[in-house]
Amino acid sequence: MMSEYASLKEEAWSANREIPVRGLALYTWGNVSAFDPRKGVFAIKPSGVPYLDLKPQDMVIVDLEGKVVEGTLNPSSDTPTHTVLYREFTVNGAALVRGIIHTHSTYAVAWAQACRSIPLFGTTHADHIQIAVPCTPYLSREAVEREYELETGNLIVETFRKGLAGTADSHGSVEGSGISGPSAAAPLNPDEVSMVLVGGHGPFAWGPSAAKAVYNGAVLEEIARMALLTLQINPSAVPLPDYIVNKHYRRKHGPNAYYGQTSPVSSK
Repeated sequence: MMSEYASLKEEAWSANREIPVRGLALYTWGNVSAFDPRKGVFAIKPSGVPYLDLKPQDMVIVDLEGKVVEGTLNPSSDTPTHTVLYREFTVNGAALVRGIIHTHSTYAVAWAQACRSIPLFGTTHADHIQIAVPCTPYLSREAVEREYELETGNLIVETFRKGLAGTADSHGSVEGSGISGPSAAAPLNPDEVSMVLVGGHGPFAWGPSAAKAVYNGAVLEEIARMALLTLQINPSAVPLPDYIVNKHYRRKHGPNAYYGQTSPVSSK
């Protein structure tokens, strides 16, 4: 008998298989989940299983209380973090996030280990988010000893609530963020800022599907690499001007977006 979660498992399986293809992790250093808000469950990679050995039926179904609903394997050790993000990143009860990725991709991890938000230096970055990629502070000793993975999710949520003023390297503003002063304390919208670094740990990204989460995870890794190279070439590099940031972001997002095949081309 086919599982009622078969399509959700297939989505998560396919997305997890993309992790090594995109060069986002060695061995089993990453995981993707796919969320069905109607059923209130998500499918996630089983812990420690190599990507190429995975089968759709191996995906573990978990509810928003962190309980396994279906599956014979242990879910990813990062499952509590995914649970918190799906539960908290909502608007009026509606889910903003339907896919999450966490990896230990090299360049994003390097920025996380440095506890530095990634400055917005260029248009590749601006095409995806309009501010620096935020980096959370370290978790407290108490949080780590209490429930490490759960508290990682809580830290991400709390950082988004505090805005850029709550990031690891912030003192009321973030270099390369395009935001300073009072605006730095404005909450971040996870629908617009689809990626984050956890201080000392690594990247998380999300999106409206598991596939889009993987895409955003790959974008984050490339942004991290480009920013590091930029600073190596010019340690005094400055953030991209706001008017260019806004133009590039709005080309792809919002009611006036025109990048790609947004409307049928007239044959006349």
